[in-house]
Amino acid sequence: MKTFMRIVLFVFGTGMLASCGGGGGGGGSSGPPTSGEYVVFAWNDLGMHCLNPSYDSAVILPPYNNLWAQVVRRGNPPEIITAGVTVEYRIINNTYSYGKGDYGQFWDNMDDIFGVSLPHDQGLNLVDPDVHNSLSGTMLAKADHFEADGIPVTPLDDDLSWNPYQVAEITVKDGQGNVLAQTRATVPVSDELHCDKCHESAAAPAAPEDSYLKIHDEEEGTDLESRTTGFLCASTGCHVSPALGQASQPAVSYLSRAIHGFHGALDAGERPACYDCHPGDNTQCSRSLRHTAADGNCETCHGNLANVASSIDSGRVPWVGVPDCATCHGGTSIPEVDTGATRYRDATGHGGLSCPACHQSPHAMVPSREDSDDYQAIQYQKEAVTIGSCAACHSSSRGKGLDDFEEVHGGTNARRNACHTCHTVVPSEPTKWPHSYKWQAR
Repeated sequence: MKTFMRIVLFVFGTGMLASCGGGGGGGGSSGPPTSGEYVVFAWNDLGMHCLNPSYDSAVILPPYNNLWAQVVRRGNPPEIITAGVTVEYRIINNTYSYGKGDYGQFWDNMDDIFGVSLPHDQGLNLVDPDVHNSLSGTMLAKADHFEADGIPVTPLDDDLSWNPYQVAEITVKDGQGNVLAQTRATVPVSDELHCDKCHESAAAPAAPEDSYLKIHDEEEGTDLESRTTGFLCASTGCHVSPALGQASQPAVSYLSRAIHGFHGALDAGERPACYDCHPGDNTQCSRSLRHTAADGNCETCHGNLANVASSIDSGRVPWVGVPDCATCHGGTSIPEVDTGATRYRDATGHGGLSCPACHQSPHAMVPSREDSDDYQAIQYQKEAVTIGSCAACHSSSRGKGLDDFEEVHGGTNARRNACHTCHTVVPSEPTKWPHSYKWQAR
């Protein structure tokens, strides 16, 4: 029997801080169907990356975004591959960063802040320090995926419209440069770090005593307010941030602990809301429709400000120790959902695929409020739900999507069918597909 081999690409990202704009041209329009010779999935690692609106004072995060990719050869069975293809990306309607707003200060002050000097529009890279990505380029092949770290994207399109939901076009090519597959993924980035809601800033002057640098100087005996150049809050001897690849240091507090702990100890009327600091009133970074609310629903998974700080005091490492999906979706009936010490964005499941390959990025799991997050689900199975159509990867599948199969074989029906040839146990509850399929030899 002749087997037709096809290729599937799965793309995702690595991260730093987490949150109206359209999709930068991404939209929710469906792409080529899965019956084509190749298909491609794509996503960012975190759901939202933050950057400072300027870089001439205290700096928390640089412009830094990520994409990862898994390439799967469609077949019976499918096969994850990293050789024989190249994976390229470009940010749609966004070709440069320097010269937009005050973001160019990042490159002007880069040596003072980060101790490096790079050409305009090239970003830092904490994973592959010798590779500096731009707003378009080629992803690096890793053990089981492709990766592009430190893409210096800003939330301004080339027409200078503000858009925190930028969109990348990902293209897979063979060795001769022929296009094999193409799709789009959200590359989220926002500068809504609104310290100015409570503190003095050039954009929103308040009483001088409200300056957060002045408060820090008074509380900690520092001299930050007199600084005339940009400086990194997570610099040696001050704070450390695993989001910047920094390890813990004796007698040096985590930046996350310092910020959440200080503000969590304020009186109730003075404590900021999550969207005051994590983007934000306009961005609203938590956008998975089943996981969000008007305030982001952040505390359901992360706890309040005091909880975030106390968990770090108890040994949790910020950005490494994060909420577990199994807290709400666990139980022995779906063992793959409990990823243990492995973060959701780094974990793998069915067929060795990354969890975001089917479910999308943290804070943006499908269905999402943003059409660009749902792009691939609609592209491959015509519905904004978790990728679950066998035909996406299995060339031998005749299924067109989820609805027909669920109608006949799902729920309480669970009639025996051809799937039982390989899957000797098929759960009756569709929400447990494909995690609870049992691959057993007969």
